[in-house]
Parts: sequence; C-alpha cells; structure tokens
Amino acid sequence: MAATRKGEGRRVVVVTGASAGVGRATARAFGRRHDAVALLARGELGLHEAAREVREAGGTALAVPTDVSDPDAVEAAADRIERELGPLDVWVNTAFSTVFAPVTDIRPEEFRRALEVTFLGTVNGTRTALRRMLPRGRGTVVQAGSALAYRGVPLQAAYCAAKHAIQGFHESLRCELLHERSPVRVTMVQLPGLNTPQFDWVLSRLPRAPRPVPPVHQPEVAARALVHAAAHPGRREYWTGAATVATLLGDKFAPGLLDRSLARTGYASQQREHPPAPDRPVNLWEPADGPGGTDHGAHGAFDDEARTRSAQSWASRHHGTLAGLALALTTLGGYAARQLNRARSAGG
Repeated sequence: MAATRKGEGRRVVVVTGASAGVGRATARAFGRRHDAVALLARGELGLHEAAREVREAGGTALAVPTDVSDPDAVEAAADRIERELGPLDVWVNTAFSTVFAPVTDIRPEEFRRALEVTFLGTVNGTRTALRRMLPRGRGTVVQAGSALAYRGVPLQAAYCAAKHAIQGFHESLRCELLHERSPVRVTMVQLPGLNTPQFDWVLSRLPRAPRPVPPVHQPEVAARALVHAAAHPGRREYWTGAATVATLLGDKFAPGLLDRSLARTGYASQQREHPPAPDRPVNLWEPADGPGGTDHGAHGAFDDEARTRSAQSWASRHHGTLAGLALALTTLGGYAARQLNRARSAGG
C-alpha cells in the first residue's frame, strides 16, 4: 500500500466530473497523494487523459465512463471500482451541466437535464457511496458547492436551482447522519468563479460568449479545498475565495440590495466582448469531448486573469492555527503591557 503522508495510507477516491475542469484538477490532486482515484464522467477522451495525469502525479487511476444522472450506471461503476481498487473511502461530487440564458429562454427539457446531471447526479453519487460506507462505518462524501448554492444570479437559473437543491440535500443528510451518530461524514465546499472549460461548451443563448464572474480562480484552488475537506470532513462546509464570503454574507444581511446590484451588473459581468463561436460544442446532452472532439483539460480561456491562490481559502483551512496565533499574540501583548506598567511604576 503506497504511503501518502506520515500516518496516512492510500485511499480509494471517486471523483465525478473528472474529465475536465474542477473534477480533473481534483483527481490530479488526489493522485499527488498517491491515492487510488476512480474517475467518472461521460467523455472518454477526457477521462483517458485525466487518468494519465493521475498516474503521472503518483496515484493509481481507473477511468469509468459514466453518466451520473443514471443511478443504475453509478451503481455499476461503484461495483467495478470496489472490485478493482478496493472499498470506497472518499466520494467527491463535482459533475454538472447547465444552461446560460434568461429563464424564459430555457426549454423545459433543458431545465430537467441540468437538474438531472447536477442535482440528481450528486444524489445518485452520494446514495451509492452511502450504501457502501454506512455498513462499514467509515467514509467521506464531499459535495462541490458554490456561492450560488445560497445566492441566485441572473442568467444561471438552472445552475443556481441545482446548487440550491444540493445545499438542502446536504443539510438534510448531515442531520440524519448526526442523528444516527454515524462515523460517515459529509461536507460541502462553496466555490468561487473558476477558470474551467465549461464556458466554451455550456449551452448558451446569450448574445455574447459566457464567462465566470470575476474575480476568477484557477481550478487548482478548488481542488486544494476539496482535497482538504476530504481529509477534514468534520466541518459542515468550507468557503473558498473572498468573493464567495462576500456574496454569502451579502445575501444573508442585505439580500434585497444584492438583488439590485446583480440586476445592474450580472449580465455584463457574465459575458465576454465577443459572440460565441458558431461551432462550439454543447455538453448538455453529449460530452464535449465525444468522437472527433478534443480533450479540454482543467483550465478554460481565462488563465491571464485567474488567481492561483486564495488567502481566504488558506485561512479557512487553517482557522485553528490562526486562532492559536491570535491567542498567542494576545497573551504576548498582555504580558508586554504588564511589564511596561511595572517599569513605569518602578520609575515613578
């Protein structure tokens, strides 16, 4: 069994949506820990390349082409993973699909498909993991969330609805696990705008090409947060990125003001200056890297502006260290003040 870190062993990790974007970056990050990583997605070309990257990073990889909206397919994938890699330790849900358009321009079947992949795909993955983890009394499920799990924005009603649904599902499940005193853990990571390829393949009816809301972060920022959450699942959720924190707090304390702000800025901030390419792939119904397609990797078209680090995310992961440092500084400051007062008294 390959070692990962001192005191930790190789884990069997499933990452859905692993062929591109956040899922791909997350699979690589688990590979660097020398974990055995099962990669689930529809696109076989992206899965093949992602598996190669996991192996190059030092992990074991198993690519399992799967449509997560099909619960039977997810069950079959889990059976194969456990036969070939061993019992599941971690399941990370990042798979999604969506539509960029005003509500009135999204067709009923498109809403349905976006929810089937993004929300029900998460439900299917979670339930499949729980069926194996609960009888063993161990395991962790990590949900890839978003600031939009709390705060809806214009032009992304399908995605926001799905992420809101995942948030409610996560909270209900966590309460049930706590009620049962189960050692199985579930946590969620709320993510910021990310530089992923989705903006070049998402179904869009916008006049200009879609883009992430700035500030934009590289998918590796999300991957680090998801890997950390898998190792520290005691918290109900993690917030990643200062913009995520600002959005969530703004929605909590001034939602009406945020409505008006997004009404003014939300259209322009989610579109580029140029129209979408007429031959762009659309992955709502079929994978963007299907037959004759290309591998899209983890990064999108926004490398020139995407941030590779998030100070807020680091602080969120190390809040215990920061609290200890603050306590030490407070203690040191109090000691210095007492010594200064004593010196003044002696001199007086």
